[in-house]
Amino acid sequence: MNTLVIMGSYRKGKTIDTLLDKAIQGVRAIQPDGTIEKITLSEKRIDYCRNCMKCRNDHSASPISACIIEDDMQAIYPMLVEADTFILGTPINFGHETALMKTFIERLAYVFARSNPRSFPVRNVPEPRLKGHTKKAIIIVSTGAVPPMFRMFCDAATPLLRDVCRTCLNAKVVGSLYAGAVEKRGLKDYLDKAYKLGQKLATSH
Repeated sequence: MNTLVIMGSYRKGKTIDTLLDKAIQGVRAIQPDGTIEKITLSEKRIDYCRNCMKCRNDHSASPISACIIEDDMQAIYPMLVEADTFILGTPINFGHETALMKTFIERLAYVFARSNPRSFPVRNVPEPRLKGHTKKAIIIVSTGAVPPMFRMFCDAATPLLRDVCRTCLNAKVVGSLYAGAVEKRGLKDYLDKAYKLGQKLATSH
């Protein structure tokens, strides 16, 4: 199994980075021989999407459409194609994913999705270019202040990442973790949950 981890936090060694590493441990416990690669977005040069529409207007059968921007995403794109499973992690800032993660997501858009003119009831809804076996994914998000009981009021990141998995990566999300109020609660209560979520990803079919 080939697992690709996307770390969308600005800070290494902190909440999201730690929880992602715990999830990786869970994956390794089930799949010790699997390949796991972790991408720290803050260490990559990922430029903003320019809305030039070259990727959207590429109607070829390729699983990756053309992108005019020459940056580190060009090396990441093939890794996304080759991965069997994904672990996506981001802090929640003002209710949303970080700007790092959002920039990464916007660069996936029509590079990995195409408009379906026959979609109903709305035309041209994005669908994955990647076909065949559905991949799997888990999502880990965190907040410093908002406890889990209020997740529905502040977590717009998880629904977006679910949609990206579905429309771009041809991946089914098999679980998610909301680590809330970590400034007060710390990570103790969430480490085991992240580990078990990684195990769940490794055993999902």
